Amino acid sequence: MSANPLTPQQRMALPRQKPLEQDPKARSRNFQEVCFGFDESRAREEAKRCLECKNALCVKGCPVGVNIPAFIAKIVEKDYVGAVQKIREQNYLPAVCGRVCPQEMQCEAQCVLGKKHQPVSIGKLERFVADYEMQNNLFKSPVIMNRLDRKVAIVGSGPAGLTCAAELAKRGYQVTVFEALHAVGGVLRYGIPEFRLPKAILDTEMERIKALGVKVVLNFVVGRTATLDELCNEMGYEAVFLGTGAGTPKFLDIPGESLSGVYSANEFLTRVNLMKAYGFPESDTPIRIGKRVAVCGGGNTAMDAVRTAMRLGAEKAYLVYRRTRAEMPARVEEILHAEEEGIEFLFMTNPLEVLGDEKNWVKGLRLQKMEMGEPDASGRRKPVPVKGSEFVLEVETLVEAIGQAPNPIIQATTPGLNVTKWGTVVVDEKMTTSRPNVYAGGDLITGGSKVILAMQDGQKAAAAIHEYLQTHCK
Repeated sequence: MSANPLTPQQRMALPRQKPLEQDPKARSRNFQEVCFGFDESRAREEAKRCLECKNALCVKGCPVGVNIPAFIAKIVEKDYVGAVQKIREQNYLPAVCGRVCPQEMQCEAQCVLGKKHQPVSIGKLERFVADYEMQNNLFKSPVIMNRLDRKVAIVGSGPAGLTCAAELAKRGYQVTVFEALHAVGGVLRYGIPEFRLPKAILDTEMERIKALGVKVVLNFVVGRTATLDELCNEMGYEAVFLGTGAGTPKFLDIPGESLSGVYSANEFLTRVNLMKAYGFPESDTPIRIGKRVAVCGGGNTAMDAVRTAMRLGAEKAYLVYRRTRAEMPARVEEILHAEEEGIEFLFMTNPLEVLGDEKNWVKGLRLQKMEMGEPDASGRRKPVPVKGSEFVLEVETLVEAIGQAPNPIIQATTPGLNVTKWGTVVVDEKMTTSRPNVYAGGDLITGGSKVILAMQDGQKAAAAIHEYLQTHCK
């Protein structure tokens, strides 16, 4: 029986709750978290809006299959720990996903309430229960009843690798995560800024996974420290999951890219997020930007870079995108936050050349206005240049956030591993590579995607590895 005292009509009449947030003017100059989420009263009020659908479309919209109505019902009952435990049955990174997942495109997009009203704020509710458990020190690691003497290696500690590790550890396997960097998290650590995902939150989520018995080895580059074959043949790992992400930047390939002051988004964000350049000289890594910064791109990485530039002291921060606002792949929430913080958007604008001064430092960006041409074979209209529309934007720093590709080390050192012409690893529907005991997922197979979709890959791979190991005895 439902603990929600409201009728469906009363639930539909409740307004969607707004989360608490930092003031835009203040937050644009600090690296503290922008959104504070829900307090308890807001969370309970929002949870009451759930219609508790029997055929819950929101669950179908969740890539990892969280039982959303069940965890929301526990919030109504004030069983917040029970709620986060319910989430963790399918998702072992609830505090992360509650912050960075594009719920508006997934679970919330399928919410029945959203057909005529605003959907239930599923992401903020997920964040609330994860934070509540964290703040009140209420986490209890599940008891693993059947520990198995079977070793599995996870290469890379991003969202795909961490999910695969957690799912296998829950099944009792001896799991070791090998991370090339000096800290875990992959793109969650080096790519997503502190103001969106505090590293303390990520550290706590990692401790939850370690509590399952997962071991972590840092500064270990598979393909250099040891090859994949050595992991299997000499170190005794019966299966391997590759989740090394896509850390190789792509560039615009325009004149002037070799000038000082041009960064790839990978380098720019890694210096700030992983190396904490925003704290220099207290931290070891500096980063130099000018008073005016341009970021090229339209995805979440571009949004992270341009908002970071503002926080590093830029007086003007521009986002240059060759399509329209409606076509930006970035989250709507991030676009709105950037607008509130004073980021200037140059839509339908394409970079042609980086201009430099006598010291070979960036002094400007030659741009051209675009307009939408005729639809291509897929039906999508392509931007085409507007004749005579060239102009120069004065900037001292350019950050290119136009995509990335996988690091090629593992592909180059692993015989028999099939890859595409883009360097991504080929897998089947079970995430199995051309090597029967080797699986892969996340950006390594897509070239760049969303955190939650990488987690879905890790989840699928864990199920396939379990099936493989259960049918292949020692």
